[in-house]
Amino acid sequence: MLLSLSSITNGFVAIPSSPSRQASSSASSSNILGAVAKDNNNDNDSTHWLTSISDEIRTTSLVMAMGFAVWASPAIMAPYDSSSPAIVQAVEKASGSGSRVNKDAESLLRYGLPINNKEVRQLQTTIETLQTDLQSKRKLAAMDGVKKTRSQMTKTTKAMTSACRVPSDCAQILKDMDAEIDPLVTNVQATIDAFNGSEQERAALDKAYAGQENLANSLTKLEEAMVPAKYVPKVPAEYADLPQLQGRATVEFTFEKPNKEVFNINGVNFNNAKMTMVIDGYAAPVTSGNFVELVEKGFYTNMKIQRSDGFVVQTGDPDGPAVGYVAPPSKSVGKGKNGERLLPLEITLTKDYPAKPALYEVTMDEEGRGGEATVLPFSSFGAMGWAREEYSPNTGSSQFFWLLFDSDLTPAGKNLLDGSYPCFGYVTKGANFLIDIKEGDIITSAKVTQGVENLKLPAVAAPAPRET
Repeated sequence: MLLSLSSITNGFVAIPSSPSRQASSSASSSNILGAVAKDNNNDNDSTHWLTSISDEIRTTSLVMAMGFAVWASPAIMAPYDSSSPAIVQAVEKASGSGSRVNKDAESLLRYGLPINNKEVRQLQTTIETLQTDLQSKRKLAAMDGVKKTRSQMTKTTKAMTSACRVPSDCAQILKDMDAEIDPLVTNVQATIDAFNGSEQERAALDKAYAGQENLANSLTKLEEAMVPAKYVPKVPAEYADLPQLQGRATVEFTFEKPNKEVFNINGVNFNNAKMTMVIDGYAAPVTSGNFVELVEKGFYTNMKIQRSDGFVVQTGDPDGPAVGYVAPPSKSVGKGKNGERLLPLEITLTKDYPAKPALYEVTMDEEGRGGEATVLPFSSFGAMGWAREEYSPNTGSSQFFWLLFDSDLTPAGKNLLDGSYPCFGYVTKGANFLIDIKEGDIITSAKVTQGVENLKLPAVAAPAPRET
């Protein structure tokens, strides 16, 4: 049950839910402005999470919370209908609201790489702005962006290739990118020449989008090639007995509905849903390592979705009394009451990265650094976060969520997820399926398709010698 406006206190809205399997019966979940809630009248589900709001944003959050309470309250709004495009409309509204929040998962992943080369970052800005100009049909600006891309690559080739692990590899990437420029110029010019709204304009725009996407994909390869050869994320020694992802991995999930029902995405039916996710061990090595290990073990295969409330889609709670993955615990963090392997809260801040390790076992606010930027922000539809109990930082085990981000309701830096919950990856393909993934839907396949070699498992202790 959502509380009414009269329940707004201290600058945030408290939203209670039924008792959680992962928290005591007195714990309660919060909404996305203070975390995320579940209310499904089921005493055996949900992970509770809440954080206090920082002083710097209390006033802003109060105003937003009031609007959110009106928007979300079932007493005012009809129950969410899976066939309704409400979530899509909300996302489109935010995208068109003039916000400059970076909501592009691929871009966020590029910025999350542990590199320091201003020339490639300037090139990234130009190529990503080109995408925005094409989307808004700012055709002349797009043409300028294409020309600027070539100029930047020509002038800064040496500065970028010298920053690469293998300079010749980056030189070839830049050569391939340059080959994309002339066709892109042709297609952008065709959009300029075509009548607005014509089939010719649509066809030219599609080709221009494809050309820009090719440039962006090559840019990702270029930046990945700049990560130092011997770079390993800095993790305190006390967490050496937990899995770590020392790089990135790609994971694919396939979902099906019970009774072979279909997924309806904007009026189009699909027999199953497929999503591709990039898991980032650079900024979240412990959280990502735990996730990738569980995927490899088949932990999530055939598991049901346990929460879908229009704000998050969540899973990871296995059958039985345990609310997480049961395994030998870390000496530093310990285990849950049912033998769950627990993880330390892991938050990596931009100001520290990559020279210093993440903050462990404390939130950003508890460390006195409220309002700082995290390397991986919760600002993309399908951002992946690690769930935990609301008042205990080291209670995450295997439950995670996909955030249904909307900048009007969960503004970057003010949603109280950044700095309080680890973001460890993003959905890069198939994020729209999250609109119609519901409780009870089944993960029929979960596999690591790339980067499994970056998973580093703790050494297994030798067995004690037998007594004679």
